[in-house]
Amino acid sequence: MTALIATDPTSGEVIREVPAAAAADIDAVIERAEHAYAGWRRKTFAERGEVLRAVAARLRADIDDHAILMTEEMGKPIGEARAEVNKAAWAAEHYADHGADYLADDVIASDAARSYVQYLPLGPVLGVLPWNAPYWLAFRFCAPVLMAGNTAVMKHDPHVPGCAAAIERVFREVGAPEGVFASLPAATADVERAIRDPRIRAVSFTGSDRGGATVAAIAASEIKPSVLELGGSDPCIILADADLVAAADVVALSRIINAGQSCIAAKRIIVERAVHDEFVELLRERLAALVVGDPRDEATQVGPIARADLRDNLHRQVTESVAAGARCVLGGEMPTGAGYFYPVTLLTDVRLGMAACSEETFGPVAAVLLAVDADHAVDLANATPYGLAASVWTAAERGAAMAREIVAGQVAVNGIVKTDPRLPSGGVKRSGYGRELGKAGIHEFVNAQQVWVGPKQE
Repeated sequence: MTALIATDPTSGEVIREVPAAAAADIDAVIERAEHAYAGWRRKTFAERGEVLRAVAARLRADIDDHAILMTEEMGKPIGEARAEVNKAAWAAEHYADHGADYLADDVIASDAARSYVQYLPLGPVLGVLPWNAPYWLAFRFCAPVLMAGNTAVMKHDPHVPGCAAAIERVFREVGAPEGVFASLPAATADVERAIRDPRIRAVSFTGSDRGGATVAAIAASEIKPSVLELGGSDPCIILADADLVAAADVVALSRIINAGQSCIAAKRIIVERAVHDEFVELLRERLAALVVGDPRDEATQVGPIARADLRDNLHRQVTESVAAGARCVLGGEMPTGAGYFYPVTLLTDVRLGMAACSEETFGPVAAVLLAVDADHAVDLANATPYGLAASVWTAAERGAAMAREIVAGQVAVNGIVKTDPRLPSGGVKRSGYGRELGKAGIHEFVNAQQVWVGPKQE
């Protein structure tokens, strides 16, 4: 029987094995979600919100128990893990507080006595999620889905089975109706079965562009809506008039959150020629000072890479880039010893076509590109198949104007790129389509039903 296996990336040891769901198990989970939908869709916003608030409170009450699961299964430093649990709780509370307003009827004048659009749930929605933010991504998916009156079936990554089971347990412990939220411990090969099940009405996928293309094709063949949040090679533009110290502080932080294993981390640092050398030195100082170590240690700032294969691929990207002419200013050497650690690495003289520039780097590797001027910087930023997020450091109004020229789903000016329950998030090009979070996110999985009430008005 196939098993879902969690490996502690600090030691490389298997810490948890869970039998993968068989065909009958998958059917049973989806059937419970379908059965629960009949009652959940008729709950008021207040009643749905009460469940989400209870879940949020339970997450915070047991924050250390949840945080350590992430640290064990995918290596997130314990301080970051606690912050993620808190953010997941915030997402649940945000939709509990604002879901009714987000989905209020839109009254539209027409030739009817009364005409409006109302936003109705679709049914069970399948969320196919990755390992790198097990709690945040689960609640980014399920909070708007549930508040809209759908039920949520979460197929989490097979490497974080403990996290998935714990999230489902929270819903059970607060008394949520059975089947409203369910974890589906299915093997990756069985995702297609779940997507094609007629009781699943829509799909949300977060992961690689290759995986997203497969999910999108299956969902489209069944004429089911999908939202895709895929990979990124996010540019961060540093112009000559930027506050270089502030920019270096934020870029260093963005690059090493979750050991650099984040879709929206700053990956390609594009620096205008006039300040290139000064900024590189500021960034090098900050990266060199970071503490890499056991993610259970409160002092650790950078933990291990989640899996051996991911670390091997990251090192390949670094070595190929250096062979192609990039200069390794910091790090870049594969460590020996237990676990999947990788040193914080800084590459300069990176050019288009190099692996560290053309591919998504999922680890603590910063690639610096030199730009002649602001127009060249924008051209470099857009020279990628991805379009998830970007950032610009310059005078505020100039940066806001430049955002219109950058092909990305979100742009931060003089700040870190982050996800926020209040604001929509998502990508373009090979970074996906659709939006999550904010008002836009809850509108992805509803039926925008037009209602025309006569008699006709002359």
